[in-house]
Amino acid sequence: MINTLQTKEQPLNIKGLSLLTLEELSETEIYQLVDSALTLKKQQKSGLTSKTLEGKTLAMIFEKPSTRTRVSFEAGMIQLGGSALYLNGNDLQLGRGESIADTAKVLSQYVDAIMIRTFAHEKIVELAKQASIPIINGLTDEHHPCQALADLVTIYEVKKKLKGLKLVYLGDGNNVSHSLMIAAAKVGMNCTIACPVGYEPKKQIIELVNDIGSKTGAEIKVTNNPFEAVTDADILYTDVWASMGQESEQEKRITVFEDFQVNSKITYLAKSDFRFLHCLPAHREEEVTAEIIDGPHSVVFQQAGNRLHVQKALLQAILG
Repeated sequence: MINTLQTKEQPLNIKGLSLLTLEELSETEIYQLVDSALTLKKQQKSGLTSKTLEGKTLAMIFEKPSTRTRVSFEAGMIQLGGSALYLNGNDLQLGRGESIADTAKVLSQYVDAIMIRTFAHEKIVELAKQASIPIINGLTDEHHPCQALADLVTIYEVKKKLKGLKLVYLGDGNNVSHSLMIAAAKVGMNCTIACPVGYEPKKQIIELVNDIGSKTGAEIKVTNNPFEAVTDADILYTDVWASMGQESEQEKRITVFEDFQVNSKITYLAKSDFRFLHCLPAHREEEVTAEIIDGPHSVVFQQAGNRLHVQKALLQAILG
C-alpha cells in the first residue's frame, strides 16, 4: 500500500522483541508497521478476520489510566484471536514493595507479552531487562511510541505520503512530542516543535533526532515562536498543556501556553489543506478551540481509531 519504500521486499522481523521507544525501529520497520496497520484496517472494513494470535495472552499494566490505550490493545488482542488481562496498580504487588524484577519474572511465566502504561521510563527499561517476554510501551513520561505510529498511519492516509511533509507540534515538549520527533526523523518528515521557553523537549531527544534526520533528510527544529513554526505546515498537532501528574501546574500553564493555542488565527498561516491532529483527551478552548478540533481540517477521531490498527499490527508482528 505504501510506495515510499518497498516494504514487502523483506519481512518485518521484530518477533519476540520489546518496543520501548521508536529509536529501536528502523525506517523500514516503521514503514512496514504502518503498511501492516493499513492492511489490517482495510481487512476489518471488508469483514475479514484473522486469528493469528489465538492462544496468546497480553498483560496490560496501567499505572496511568487511559481510554484509547486500554480499549485499542484489548480489542486488538480479541480481534486477532488472543486475550488481554487488565491490571491496574492495585492489582499488582508493585505498589506494596515487590520489585520490578520479581514482577517481570512472575508475569513472564503466565503471559506472552506485557504492555505497560506508567510514569518513569526507567521502570519500563528495568521491566524489559528482567522479563523473558516482549514489553510494549503504552506510555511513559518520556515516550509514547504507539501513539506516534498511529499518527504516521493517519498522516499517510490523509496526505498519501510521509517524507517531505511539514509537521508542526504546538505545546509542551512532552512524551508525545518526543516520540513524534523520532517518528518524523525516521521517515524523513520535517518536524517543528514550538514550545514556550523552558518547556522544550529534552536535549538528548533533540540531539538524537537531529542525528537521525541527517541520515533521512528530515529537518527537525525546536522554536519558541509558534507563528513562525506554523507557516506552510501540512500537519498541525497539539496535546494537553498539563499532562497526567501535572494537575497542580494547570493554572500556570494556561497562562504560559496562551500563545500556543491552535485556533483560526494561527492556522491561517498553515497550508490551506492542513490537517489537525490531537492524541486526546482534548480540552476545548485551552490547547485548541472547538472551531478547529470539530472543524473540517480535524482528523482526530480517525487518528484515535488508527490506534486499534497500529496495536494489532504491532502485536501481530511481535507475537504472531
